[in-house]
Amino acid sequence: MTLSHDLAGAGSSTVVLLHSGVCDRRMWDGQFHALAGAGHRVVRCDLRGFGDSPVDAPHTHAEDVRELLDRLGVERAAVVGSSFGGRVALELAARHPGRVSALALLGSALPGMAPSEELRAWGAREDALIEAGDLDAAVELNVDTWLGPEASEAARAYVREAQRRAFDLQLAAPEENHPVAPEVTRDDLAAIRAPALVAVGAHDLPDFRAIADELGNLLPAARRVDLDWAGHLPALERPDETARLLLSFLAQAVDGSLSPGVSAR
Repeated sequence: MTLSHDLAGAGSSTVVLLHSGVCDRRMWDGQFHALAGAGHRVVRCDLRGFGDSPVDAPHTHAEDVRELLDRLGVERAAVVGSSFGGRVALELAARHPGRVSALALLGSALPGMAPSEELRAWGAREDALIEAGDLDAAVELNVDTWLGPEASEAARAYVREAQRRAFDLQLAAPEENHPVAPEVTRDDLAAIRAPALVAVGAHDLPDFRAIADELGNLLPAARRVDLDWAGHLPALERPDETARLLLSFLAQAVDGSLSPGVSAR
């Protein structure tokens, strides 16, 4: 299956946008055309189990993205990932380093990172609501948890819709079609040479600030940016500012001023 996706722009450099686990490819509405207008070829996709991509077979998200790049004839791309999409971006870069020219990680998750008590409590609450059949309450729990104080009512409505769609797709999928996470070690991550932007919000959960600390230490060419206004989803909370952040990073990555193997902290 080819992931549902959109294309824009016709530049020589390709940028792939990977959404968070409570969103789908529409979360990048505020950045998609800005990146294309700046001279990039831009791809945004729905991972399997989100948006318009069904859970129709056993799968690994990073390999689904690689297969999409193959189908589009993209040899190498900068990959932007939000939250869960950041984890998928890291898995892709670790497994296929030659395919990733740069990484922009916004409130990224991290393979193998143990959750805090706070995050475990959130997960237990979500599980209990789902088991009780109260998907509306589970959706609201996610909206309240993952959007920061500057999120608009339109952003909240969008996440509400996207998360309900993800629940519907994933809960209906047979267990044998659930995703398989690839094994990615800290050594694998430390071997990623692509320049990386590691951005995290001051209003995000402590887990993601700890992950940003870890990524800043692990990735040889990482630049850490703390967003004092952001929660977990800056692309939805301040779309224009997030677009400028990505454009600035990508311009430096493309012109070589953030070369692989050189610390940009």
